[in-house]
Amino acid sequence: MIALVALVFGVATALAAFLVASSVREHSEARRAVRSLEGYATELECMREREMVGTLAARALAPLREGIAHLARRATPVGYLDELEHKIVLAGSPPGYEMDRMLVLKVLGTASVVVWVPLVYRVLGLGGRLAFAAAGFLWLAAFLGPDVVLARRIELRQHEIAIRLPDLLDLLVISVEAGLGFEQAVDRTASALPGPLADEFRRMLQETRIGATRADALRALDARTEVQDLKSFILAMLQADAFGVSIARILRSQADEMRIKRRQAAEEMAQRAPVKMLFPLVFCIFPAVLVVVLGPALISVNESL
Repeated sequence: MIALVALVFGVATALAAFLVASSVREHSEARRAVRSLEGYATELECMREREMVGTLAARALAPLREGIAHLARRATPVGYLDELEHKIVLAGSPPGYEMDRMLVLKVLGTASVVVWVPLVYRVLGLGGRLAFAAAGFLWLAAFLGPDVVLARRIELRQHEIAIRLPDLLDLLVISVEAGLGFEQAVDRTASALPGPLADEFRRMLQETRIGATRADALRALDARTEVQDLKSFILAMLQADAFGVSIARILRSQADEMRIKRRQAAEEMAQRAPVKMLFPLVFCIFPAVLVVVLGPALISVNESL
């Protein structure tokens, strides 16, 4: 009898513990769900606050800008869109040079003729061929301005990459000859030389780490930069991978070649300097020298006569 009572008591205790544990688990899951909903609501509130941080004009013009960009995408040829996207990549994808913003600027530049014609004829009071030429020049500047600014950024970025490349190759040679692998040497060198070239090499390393081959990553690096010196380095590295040539030897030869090219470029710029100085000398300095030298003599001759 006592054993039966103990068995019943044990079963009742176990059942009660099971019910309590189930209730606690259900309550914890409910609390977790409520917390997730609270976090989602908080995230929505943060997103709403971030959207409300902008000015009223920016928030009001955002739908109009998106609509203009959508119409521009539909009306612009696909080839031009691909070319513009490639140019933005060559410029390093800087902030403020997004595809939609560039298209909106192009559309506004095309429509700016309705502003320049009244400005030239009514405000400035010009007429005839001069007014037509002024209006055409202003419209052309507004239409081609974004492309010119983007091309200038591409040129500056490519020039900086070409300047940094010999120094980066020297550090790569030192690192590889010290015993590091190519990827480790590139990582260390990119950390030591900040700039667009180092950023591109870091991106190349990230592509290799997520599964791309070294050859594909190097070809993608060439497509993102289009610098002739860097292209020759990439071709040499591809040939080294294909034929099993020592990377240290390839890097050493490329570093020597880049230093020779940099010296030749400096000598070429030095030889261009006298030609560039000719026009300021003729039109700015020589007239002043003639006035200083011949002025007193001419005054004396005039007074004697």
